[in-house]
Amino acid sequence: MRKPISVELIEDFLVVWNTTDASELYGKGYFGKPLGIPKPKTAVFNAPLILDLMEGLYLLEEEEAIEVREGSPTGKKVNHKRLKTEAREVYEDFDAKYAVYRDLRKNKYAVTPGIKYGCDFAVYKHGPGVEHAPYMVSVKKSGEDITATDIVKAGRLATTVRKRFIIASSSLEDEEDIQYLIFKWFKA
Repeated sequence: MRKPISVELIEDFLVVWNTTDASELYGKGYFGKPLGIPKPKTAVFNAPLILDLMEGLYLLEEEEAIEVREGSPTGKKVNHKRLKTEAREVYEDFDAKYAVYRDLRKNKYAVTPGIKYGCDFAVYKHGPGVEHAPYMVSVKKSGEDITATDIVKAGRLATTVRKRFIIASSSLEDEEDIQYLIFKWFKA
């Protein structure tokens, strides 16, 4: 097994400064965004990699692919509990969103933030730069209300950008129990 890649925690994101490690991590599953390269067409690039806290936690906790340090590559080591605490301060409903993120990643999907689509995640079968994301996913906690208007708005947006709209519902009692509701729109 390869030694974990060194990552620096800076405020609410993580940086892989070593460009060889950055390319390797990105190529492992389209994790992060290369600095200054909006849509990389290849996994080989000469730039640091920026990871959000959710990606970092997954890579630390599930893949054991990174080692997080605070403030510098030689700074104090950050464990997964501390990283999760930081993430809970940044993301609203972090635990539900992370459960869905982890489930999608374990099922071999590439997952990126979906903010530009007004949802939680843009989800790819193959990866960004290879295809357009076929899915946009909004996460709701089990039992949380959603209005018909919210569904219609999301559906109209999804149709406009040629994506399928999915609501993922996460049970906080059982993190493995995630339900996906996919909408397919058609003209009458």
